[in-house]
Amino acid sequence: MDLKARDVLRTYWKEARHFKLALFVMVSSIVVAVVADLIAPLYYKKFFDVITESSPSNEIVTQLVIILLFVVLYRGISWLGFRFATFLNPYFQTHVITNLRQRAFDYLLHHSHSFFANSFTGSLVQRVNRLSRSFERFADRLYWDLIPLIIRIFVVTFLLWFINHTIAILMLIWVILFIVVNYFFSNWKIKYDIARAEKETQVTAALSDSVTNHPTVQSFAGAAFESKRFGKVNKALRKATRLQWNIDAVVEAVQALLFIGIEFALFYFAIKGWQNGTVSIGTFVLIQSYLIQLIMQMWDLGRVIRTVYESFADAKEMVEILETPYEIQDVDDAKKLQVNKGGIVVDSVGFSFNKTRKVLRGINITIQPGEKVALIGPSGAGKSTLVKLLMRLYDIQEGEILIDNQPIHKVTQKSLRDSISLVPQDTILFHRPIAENIRYGKRNATDEEVKRAAKLAHCEEFIKDFPEGYKTYVGERGVKLSGGERQRVAIARAILKDAPILILDEATSSLDSHSEMLIQDALEKLMKGKTTIVIAHRLSTIQKMDRIIVIDNGGVVEEGSHDELLAKKNSVYKKLWDVQAGGFLKDA
Repeated sequence: MDLKARDVLRTYWKEARHFKLALFVMVSSIVVAVVADLIAPLYYKKFFDVITESSPSNEIVTQLVIILLFVVLYRGISWLGFRFATFLNPYFQTHVITNLRQRAFDYLLHHSHSFFANSFTGSLVQRVNRLSRSFERFADRLYWDLIPLIIRIFVVTFLLWFINHTIAILMLIWVILFIVVNYFFSNWKIKYDIARAEKETQVTAALSDSVTNHPTVQSFAGAAFESKRFGKVNKALRKATRLQWNIDAVVEAVQALLFIGIEFALFYFAIKGWQNGTVSIGTFVLIQSYLIQLIMQMWDLGRVIRTVYESFADAKEMVEILETPYEIQDVDDAKKLQVNKGGIVVDSVGFSFNKTRKVLRGINITIQPGEKVALIGPSGAGKSTLVKLLMRLYDIQEGEILIDNQPIHKVTQKSLRDSISLVPQDTILFHRPIAENIRYGKRNATDEEVKRAAKLAHCEEFIKDFPEGYKTYVGERGVKLSGGERQRVAIARAILKDAPILILDEATSSLDSHSEMLIQDALEKLMKGKTTIVIAHRLSTIQKMDRIIVIDNGGVVEEGSHDELLAKKNSVYKKLWDVQAGGFLKDA
């Protein structure tokens, strides 16, 4: 996506506009402060003109004191204006930054399953943080540097015009030249800023990838390999940063030459004016005062513009995500799903991840309300994909899925997912207390309800071993718990949620035989009165299902009860059963 600076500015403004009054008052205070700061040197001019043109006397001293009092007055107004803006700034910036971060977080979470599957978690986190930081840098440069500079340019040019036309015109031409040169360099440099930001994201992603997979790195003695891999992206960042800094050095060298040029030119014409009597000593002081102020701000202008462009580059990656429409969206007139019975119809559904990988080929399945159905088949047959389509983690490309005669693409995603409890094969937990992880199934559940669900899922057997009990933090992704313990937490969530449709995706795959036996009773109670879909490779876990559907090559090849399928000669199910009979049946 080819984003422009205005796209980033539009993103900033969407949140800043909610605090327009604070912004207006703050900018107004800065304007008053800068104008007052520029009026004060006019009294310096008058002060030195009086000294050079008068002889010492009490009257002259009084006049000089009055002039100095006006200097103090305007300096005081300037001080108050800047202080008022300084105290108002935290209110404005913290609110906008918080809202930007919240908006980025909220928008990110509603992206599709495939979006996250194709993105590094670490880089996404960094993009969110960069967006908020970039606004802070941009806002600081805008009203502490750019706005005061613009005011100074116009006010100084206006005041000097009444003193000496030539000097005023010369100053204005130089300012325009300086801005054009800086704009050219900054516009040229933006691509290098973006390249540096992208390399920084790659470093974060590589770091996050290796740290997240630390157990794998250790078990395969891969530290040296990971170090070499990280070193490549780290060196690429170094090169991009070095190039960026070298360009900055060139720009600063050009700026220094421009400053030398304007200082020489101004004083040359000032001396000429003094020679013909049109420029006084006070005017010299005034020009020097304005020149110092402008040079200080114009010197920073290059850095300010570069900082602004760098902040745009930092924000660009997250703004791209904010500007990217969701792959899966509710239709305009989407209604809430009403599940009265729980019947499911998969009607000629086709789906592929890409042109060469067709996962489902016009599959048809009808599941009666309250029926318990098992989906089995070889890996890659499309079982888990079908479940993801049922939950609208992906959108169907052909056909449709209906729940109680309601097409799922015409109901809200929230109501659809509220009606389904999922126990996934690979349970990932939040780095939060065990109780909060269980309560995620029903976020307003009482402690008693949480404990009841934990007991039914046999979670209490390991929870009691932790000193903090239900308040124990489980670590990132639940790393402090074993795979079986994490699955029991997932089952407790499903028990607590008590949705009318239940999906068990290899729900007992990480359990040992004893633990599986313990929760079979809980699962049977959980499935009672619910439409249940069970995905299983361990065929011993599905004997009690009402119906078993065998999926292969993206379609249904067999279906029936356990006994019916075993009775069929050369059936796919019978072959799978015979292969596993020597092992898993003993666990049943």
